[in-house]
Amino acid sequence: MNTNRFFIPASDIDGDRVRLNPEQSHQIQNVLRLKVGDEIVVLDETGIEYGVTLAAVDKRGVVGQVTSTQQARGEPTAQVTLYQSMLVREKFEWVLQKGTEIGLARIVPVLTERSLVRVKDVEDKKLDRWRRIVTEAAEQSHRGRIPKIDQIAMFGESLSEMTDFDRSVIATPWHGGSGLHEVLGDLKGKAARVALMVGPEGGFTEEEVDAACQNGAVPISLGPRVLRTETCAIVASALILHELGEMGP
Repeated sequence: MNTNRFFIPASDIDGDRVRLNPEQSHQIQNVLRLKVGDEIVVLDETGIEYGVTLAAVDKRGVVGQVTSTQQARGEPTAQVTLYQSMLVREKFEWVLQKGTEIGLARIVPVLTERSLVRVKDVEDKKLDRWRRIVTEAAEQSHRGRIPKIDQIAMFGESLSEMTDFDRSVIATPWHGGSGLHEVLGDLKGKAARVALMVGPEGGFTEEEVDAACQNGAVPISLGPRVLRTETCAIVASALILHELGEMGP
């Protein structure tokens, strides 16, 4: 049985009593048509999930009773951050959704030399939309936490963070990159922090790749075929998580 899942602030859990917000209450009552006695799962974004039995479902809202707690099984131990060059809306939102499903911990939109989208094209309401997309994807994929989405960063700003990770890699088909197994083999099974940089449709410039390498990033290759940027982001992220031991049973 696939029990409906909802992320809520920890402040909405008071002992064994849980209160859902108005939007979630509307979904429970009018979309899912759940009733008193039905079960849901709520998550407080710390990696803990709570089994909840609905105790009140009425016009005043939805209240539940906590019946069990456990560690969310869908949350990776390793933390992978994707630095994704800004893409047109549909492609970027697809990366957000699929990246959340496979287990990314954080996504940083980056403006690069060849980015087709500029800061002025991204309104605050788009950031809210992006957060809704990753929240829904996290609920659907049984994540224990919602991936963090940063404000848009300039390429140079993102480089300053590369030394914060156990390993940083930059995807490029033109610079003789190494395979991921070679680059990440010593981190398998560890609670590693890995950064992945993926360029725009036209790829990173040579100057950007050189700058990333000077700041500790290792060029990687995904093989002889040239992938679209949104394909590269998801394939590389999944392969990194696999190499870290996070994609198996």
